[in-house]
Amino acid sequence: MALAVPSGGTPPPPEPRLEPSRSTQPIASFPPQTDSFKRRTSSTAPVITVVIVNFCQWRNTARLVSQLRQSMAIRSGVAEIVVIDNHSPSHPVVRKLEQQRGVTIRRFSRNLGFARAVNRGISEPHPRSRMAQDTELSDWVLLLNPDVTVHEGFLDDAVNVVEKHVTADSTAGVVGFRLLNSDGSSQASSGPFPTLVSTLSGLFLPRSRRKCSHRPEPTRRPVGWVTGGCLLVRRDCFRQLNGLDESFFLYYEDVDFCQRATSAGWSVWFDPSLQATHHWPLHVRRVTAPLRLMTRHALLTYCRKHWSLWQAKVMSGVVWTEAALRQGWAALRGDWDASRCYGQLRRLVGDVAAKRDRNVRRRIRYAAAYLDPVAAEQDGRT
Repeated sequence: MALAVPSGGTPPPPEPRLEPSRSTQPIASFPPQTDSFKRRTSSTAPVITVVIVNFCQWRNTARLVSQLRQSMAIRSGVAEIVVIDNHSPSHPVVRKLEQQRGVTIRRFSRNLGFARAVNRGISEPHPRSRMAQDTELSDWVLLLNPDVTVHEGFLDDAVNVVEKHVTADSTAGVVGFRLLNSDGSSQASSGPFPTLVSTLSGLFLPRSRRKCSHRPEPTRRPVGWVTGGCLLVRRDCFRQLNGLDESFFLYYEDVDFCQRATSAGWSVWFDPSLQATHHWPLHVRRVTAPLRLMTRHALLTYCRKHWSLWQAKVMSGVVWTEAALRQGWAALRGDWDASRCYGQLRRLVGDVAAKRDRNVRRRIRYAAAYLDPVAAEQDGRT
């Protein structure tokens, strides 16, 4: 889920009571009308369902939808767009989006987090959507962040990428594309699976390289994982894995999904033949205390799931120590709101380790309540 945090911000809400969760041109593109593309235009089901999880980003979402609808794939029914709203305030563009052909809006009454919103939007389509009306569903799902912009014909090229991967590798389950920064420079969007050593050593690297690896190669290649900001997933793979793991509220759900897909026999690919611009990746934003709580929760959830117990305990100790140091520094500065939030992070470490899921969810909601009003700061700035 795209989440924008400004350099400043209002303080987080009071501490909860808890019991003892630019348009660019592609580097390379395939002919927009292959034989298989033409065959699928007459099918009852689309090839691709685009899923956009909106969180207080209605103008960015509307702009992305407008760019996607310039593709022949939307006009011919080969692709469809589903916007899943995570309890954003109403906006005039919502009604316009609802009236556009090939676009479905589904809104939730609370912020479910990215993973849960994606799962609900794919498995429980709105009864008026094409997904619910057709006997067949699309073969692939394309996840896009609202703060992404794409070139004209992007979906036409995506359909051809699908055909290429299906032909070349019957086990292709996940495909990620080249991402660019707003200035046109390359943005890392894939990498190896995180380990204790790589995570700790990454603290000495630039933020843009801590999880991801820059891949200048002009050809597609298998990778460990690709970012969920622009992620193409085969629906059969998604179904087999029961979707994204809803233990992740925000971040690391893409790494976890790719690791589970690999373990299940699916292949994960980075394909630079298609590209998009991602305007507000995490590494270009200031990480405030509530957002840091979110990212650390995701990391702890991932390492508890995929690392050995002793490695997870080491990482828990590192995160707890970091939270304690930041809490003390915030108190010295007189920033009592940040200090309280880092206190929440310290207790979150223990909750995750002890599997006190109810407490974890409440601490996540505590941080999310702060992020709700400030997430809109980047809206309209893609």
